[in-house]
Amino acid sequence: MTPETAILGAIAVPLLGAALIGAAHRVPDLREAVTLVTAVALFLLVATLAPGVLAGARPAAHVAEVMPGIDLAFRVEPLGMLFALVSSGLWIVNSLYSIGYMRGNREAHQTRYYVCFAAALASTMGIAFAGNLFTLFLFYEALTLVTYPLVTHHGTDEARRAGRLYIGVLVGTSIVFLLVAIIWTWAITGTIEFEPGGILAGSASNATVGLLLALYVFGIGKAAVMPVHRWLPAAMVAPTPVSALLHAVAVVKAGAFAVVKVVVYVFGVEAISGLASVDWLPFIAGFTVIAASIVALRSDDLKRRLAYSTVSQLSYVVLAAALLTPLSVIGAALHIATHALGKITLFFCAGAIYTAAHKSRVSELDGIGRHMPWTMAAFTVGALSLIGVPPAAGFVSKWFIISGALQAGHYPAVAVFIASTLLNAAYFLPIVHAAFFRRGPEDAHAAHGEAPWPMVAATTATAAATIALFFVADLPLALARQLSFGPAG
Repeated sequence: MTPETAILGAIAVPLLGAALIGAAHRVPDLREAVTLVTAVALFLLVATLAPGVLAGARPAAHVAEVMPGIDLAFRVEPLGMLFALVSSGLWIVNSLYSIGYMRGNREAHQTRYYVCFAAALASTMGIAFAGNLFTLFLFYEALTLVTYPLVTHHGTDEARRAGRLYIGVLVGTSIVFLLVAIIWTWAITGTIEFEPGGILAGSASNATVGLLLALYVFGIGKAAVMPVHRWLPAAMVAPTPVSALLHAVAVVKAGAFAVVKVVVYVFGVEAISGLASVDWLPFIAGFTVIAASIVALRSDDLKRRLAYSTVSQLSYVVLAAALLTPLSVIGAALHIATHALGKITLFFCAGAIYTAAHKSRVSELDGIGRHMPWTMAAFTVGALSLIGVPPAAGFVSKWFIISGALQAGHYPAVAVFIASTLLNAAYFLPIVHAAFFRRGPEDAHAAHGEAPWPMVAATTATAAATIALFFVADLPLALARQLSFGPAG
């Protein structure tokens, strides 16, 4: 198989899977088997591209010229390779988890759920492998549209309100800010291709660069930088596997990925380093990190706490990219992967608790670890990763991010990361303590044990991967290092 075929196949396979899932709607076992087979096939296709990218190749596929100078085209670079591997790999475990969750909670519209999930992964692959800003924008918008039915899955008034906010904020920011930024970039440079070192160097004034950066950061609403963040906690009305999709597999990771990709391949890290017009971004991202952590600390609803934790952790990526040092850019790329593993584990645990014990509030979790030890052990691993405690993977990315902040001499950013780490501990560790060391009302817990086995298996797998990535981080680290040091780095 040629690299070009693998690139196009990575987008076509989930779409074909979506069609087959829809055709198998009358046979649930077949429908779910098709989902799992499609997820595995996608991951294997994506994995075939990794050796070449690690060796310095940049495989590409040109589909069509939409208009002169604007192509629908794909090219695989290290950051996109890392994002595609994370997303396609986590789709496998999310699909397994979904089988247990959707059946265990007797959810309606399960076929539509699996179809939209597959379409979302096709859009995600298009974002990961986008060769230019037009292709990125096209698949970015497609991802918003195909995930809307997942957010509104339950069909309640609350779900519809959340859906309106979701579609309104994400489409509104992308049209008003992101599209304007892309058109402006094209007008200034005559190109919208992603290029190492950026395309804006020498083509725009310092003030223009600062304004363009603002349009990109706030136009990529999926990155949830405050104040463009309210859609994310509102979307928690969706089923828990959808929350996992939003936070770990596709949507917010697409936002964080897009911000880093634009900084590296449109602006250029070296080209804008030292420009006063971009100095505001670390402070906006730092504010989001701290403010969202405080809201998470005060939230009793477990999914809301996890949602605001995501808002905070996404701005780790934005802040790291904004520091414009080689180590911080490596940390930003790594954090996309480490946060994905830790956060999907935590959402899997939240869904398992809801399915088995019908609990959704932090204040209700006293003693639950005695009845759901596998689930709460996995929760502990995910929590430690997001706090940044070894041997969990989150320590690795935080190490590079903080090292990058020190490399830049940006001590306010160092203070933000230290304060955020303490806040992370403050809103996660009490949950772990209550689950294992407090006694809950026995009659409330005695009737249940662990969630259905597919949910437990998926949660255990992501928790184990979170630990494993601490010890074996060679692949993501090698890809991340190429962003700053090239293939030989």
